[in-house]
Amino acid sequence: MEMVYAALLLHSAKKEINEANLKKVVEAAGEKPEAGKIKALVSSLEGVDIEEAIKQTAVAAVAPAAQPSAGASEEKKEEKKEEDQGKKAEEAAAGLSALFG
Repeated sequence: MEMVYAALLLHSAKKEINEANLKKVVEAAGEKPEAGKIKALVSSLEGVDIEEAIKQTAVAAVAPAAQPSAGASEEKKEEKKEEDQGKKAEEAAAGLSALFG
């Protein structure tokens, strides 16, 4: 997980996300960098728009508040919508986690 945080830190600092920079950030945090993980993360992030990935995840993670419903059929519809949105959020999070290693 520290590799993902390091990549996000480099991105927010507008620095290039490469093996050398990731290694420096991880070492500065007091962790031992693993070359294999760093290489995998750098190759996974090639061609990825990190800003867009963050926006998609933030939108998917926010679920609307449930409003009180008048009838039982409306309650069922609301539950189904919430389940669908929950599944979409889980899928987006799974896709993002696969992206970042």
